[in-house]
Amino acid sequence: MYGLVDGNNFYVSCERVFQPRLEGRPVVVLSNNDGNVVSRSAEAKQLGIAMGAPFFEVREVLRRHQGHVLSSNYPLYGDMSRRVMARLADQVPAVEVYSIDEAFLDLHGLTTFCGTLDVRARRIRQDVLRCTGIPTCVGMAPTKTLAKVANRLAKKYPELQGILRLDTETRRERALRALPVEDVWGIGRQYAARLYTHGLRTAWDLSQVSEAWTRKYLGGVVGWRLVQELRGQPCQNLNPSEDGTLARQSISCSRSFGQRLTCFDDLWGAVSTYLSRAAEKLRDQGDQAHILTVFLSQDRHDTRIPPPYTRSTTLTLPGGPTADTLRLLAYGRRMLGKLYEPGRRYVKAGVVLDGLEPPDRGQQLSLFAPAAPATGRLAATPESDARARQLMHSLDSLNRQFGRGTVRPAASVAPPAAPGQPAAPWLGRAEHRSPAYTTRLEDLLMVS
Repeated sequence: MYGLVDGNNFYVSCERVFQPRLEGRPVVVLSNNDGNVVSRSAEAKQLGIAMGAPFFEVREVLRRHQGHVLSSNYPLYGDMSRRVMARLADQVPAVEVYSIDEAFLDLHGLTTFCGTLDVRARRIRQDVLRCTGIPTCVGMAPTKTLAKVANRLAKKYPELQGILRLDTETRRERALRALPVEDVWGIGRQYAARLYTHGLRTAWDLSQVSEAWTRKYLGGVVGWRLVQELRGQPCQNLNPSEDGTLARQSISCSRSFGQRLTCFDDLWGAVSTYLSRAAEKLRDQGDQAHILTVFLSQDRHDTRIPPPYTRSTTLTLPGGPTADTLRLLAYGRRMLGKLYEPGRRYVKAGVVLDGLEPPDRGQQLSLFAPAAPATGRLAATPESDARARQLMHSLDSLNRQFGRGTVRPAASVAPPAAPGQPAAPWLGRAEHRSPAYTTRLEDLLMVS
């Protein structure tokens, strides 16, 4: 059996841990730049506030019902997520961290030691709530896809008390008949529309289609695996996370700006900041990247701007994979120069690192390695890589000890801002952000 634990309204729940006065009130958390709703309390959902709704559309509804608005506080949510995952790892043999608020659990054989799975699920929920303050739901089933189904229904129906186990054919059929096909894990809006045209409206309908039909209309072998999982036949193994963190296949960092940017130096300040953060995540994961992508976006709602609104460029890194911030910045600046057009008004930028692999994996070095853009030396040799790793280790150690951003590239340091202006021109709006209660010493709660 697999379990799926999911934090209820996770961002809102994180905020309520440190602001109990928000309990029982409509609360929403906004996306970067305070643009859209990305998390809602149950009370906000009852007001009809939709996920992704623009803030300006729901502002008045929240005001009338004495709701509370918060800007996203990702350092807080990330730290609370690590605490939740650590509690889960103490309860079961293996945990696969799926997202910031979700984790799959290995429940095989647990009934031998702790009674029924329902008892274990209740203990897990109680332990996480007691130690972190985060309410959760637990879905249990013989496949990961069915565990997602069980979790979704456990959230939807309060009478289930946050736990649902699909371990019999009767329970499986009842659950699948209750779930709209668009809510099945892996079925997006495009596939859902196609399934509706074929008369498939529930997860149960989807589970009854033939292999030939699935391969023709639902993405080939991947779609067939999904159908098999809905039938209770496991096709996906658990991928345990040894350190309680999510092992990413790619790493991205992007933000919308608080104002439109036209100056190359401002854009480079933003891109260098995002690239430095992505490289830090890359090293935290213990990987190196083969491929770097940089993109710039203009306002797609500006009718004066012809498409495409987003332009990107991708580079397979010369000299082999790296996690060296300085090397990545050298390539990133060149790539940004190819994208930048004077006079354009940009609203967003971002970077993506792909082709991730551990640094100890054997790699073929090139006899004709190109010169690195910053210094003219060979882009990668064993000696230069060793020096770069030591430098990055020192950089990360200082930032862990004294706070993120204490030591950073000069390009990401903005000139002094005028009074009332953001610290950097590329920073987004965050007018309702709560303190970083668990990650900044000066934001620790004071108890008197």
